[in-house]
Amino acid sequence: MRRRLPVVGVVGALVVLSGGVAGAQVPTTPVPPPADPSAPPASAPSGPQPLGHAVGDAGTGLAVVRLLPNSAPTRSIIPGAEDKLPKQSAVEVGFGLASAQANSEAYLNFEKAIAQASPGGVAVQGASPQTPGALAQTAPPDNPQPRSGGVNPPSTPLDTLVKAGLLNGQVHAQWSESLGPCVDTIADASTELASFSALNAIPTLPSTPDLTGVFDAPNLDPQADQAVIDGLKSLTGGLNTLGGILGGAGSTGSLISLPNTLSARSVVKLVDIPGSPNKAVQSTSTFQAASVKLLAGTPFEISVNVVSQPTLVVTSTGDKATSTVQYTAPVIEVVQGGKSLGRLDAANPTLDVPIAIPLPTGAAVPGLDKLPIVGGLLAGGQGLQDSVAKGLKKLDLGVLRLTVAGLNQKSEESTQPFRGFQLGATARMLDLQVLPTDALGLPNLPSALAQVSLGEQVARAYAPAGGVVCGTATQTPNPPKQQGSTPPLAYTNAAYHSVPLFWSGTAMLLLGVVIVAALPTRRRQQR
Repeated sequence: MRRRLPVVGVVGALVVLSGGVAGAQVPTTPVPPPADPSAPPASAPSGPQPLGHAVGDAGTGLAVVRLLPNSAPTRSIIPGAEDKLPKQSAVEVGFGLASAQANSEAYLNFEKAIAQASPGGVAVQGASPQTPGALAQTAPPDNPQPRSGGVNPPSTPLDTLVKAGLLNGQVHAQWSESLGPCVDTIADASTELASFSALNAIPTLPSTPDLTGVFDAPNLDPQADQAVIDGLKSLTGGLNTLGGILGGAGSTGSLISLPNTLSARSVVKLVDIPGSPNKAVQSTSTFQAASVKLLAGTPFEISVNVVSQPTLVVTSTGDKATSTVQYTAPVIEVVQGGKSLGRLDAANPTLDVPIAIPLPTGAAVPGLDKLPIVGGLLAGGQGLQDSVAKGLKKLDLGVLRLTVAGLNQKSEESTQPFRGFQLGATARMLDLQVLPTDALGLPNLPSALAQVSLGEQVARAYAPAGGVVCGTATQTPNPPKQQGSTPPLAYTNAAYHSVPLFWSGTAMLLLGVVIVAALPTRRRQQR
């Protein structure tokens, strides 16, 4: 029976894959060292062996929610490394990971090709426990057909923070006993999510509307502070619901939602090198989403339409000059109330949507309900500019920041476990951050309150110099048998002293049984 593959959550897996983009090997079981340094290795391959060496991985996450990003220090077993590593989020919740891995240098045979579709995971300050319910396929032995099925996330107390619908996955891992990685596709994993919503509330903000004695904006005088406190009291909810927008009647109750299907796919395979009989290692991550809704079902609904889908392809030929990273950056159109708020692309990667509260100024603004102001609209659907022209005053307390995350890549020439060139890259389709402004006078607020990332992508490839050779090594002939009698084995304490000790102990045990049986039995005297 094939050993069951450990299941790692989406968040932990992405951290492993993206933590060292240029790392040589995919994390696998370490090779156990011998007790005696001069002893031979634990095991050695027998029979014909493939000539090809290839290492690559690709990971794609559908959605990741981060609370208090960049607030928790990263733990490390290396002394002094915690101060140099980037900080982790306090809590991370992710859904839908498609992970494909290939590693010809893996110690365990079944870890050479791994395809995995995981429903999700949770990481607390960078530590991610294992989550059940994933699809996984490993090779060798080779798998002629892929494996598919539902990988629905179980119900958890975090459903109020993140909610996902039906999740389907498909995995396929292949490896040749004679040619190794020289197969059609080494590892292929995909996930498809029917619906997704996140942040019904922002737990890092207070839930009570009355902030008397707590609110103290550094740039406002006491009279202005009191005006803000009175304005917050008039709202229908606390700041954790953005003044009553989240979780209200007639809305989905979420800051971000995806009503349509979104999918992720990760593939690792070998491709041809022009002018060479050898192959290159190629890792591909793709993500597809049609539309994203912000504050769906409310008067402030914002449509984030994905015009161009992102694709990340990393190819290593073993040579720095011919290895490439190809990234198709997404193009996103942001629309509110039938008007475009802006377009996100590589040239314009950031767009801010302000969240404000109306201040009592005595100006009559028809339709001004007890809700804040988001973007360019009031709660009644009126345009903000028209209301400002009529005398409306507002105070920006926060910002919804939309960002097309840029491409980060690293490369390195390496000699271990073989001489070659490795290349890696990471990207995200869209980041949504909830940021406080200086006017939100609450103590100990971090720079970011919450973050939702859609379409996290990681890809790495590592090929030997000259490319991957597809072939089989010639089997070493067995040494000829020596003529004459076989010499006796070496006499060692461990092997031979145990035999007489065993029989001596057995004889003494039998002797004791005979003596006990021969002794007369003392009977109790009758009264």
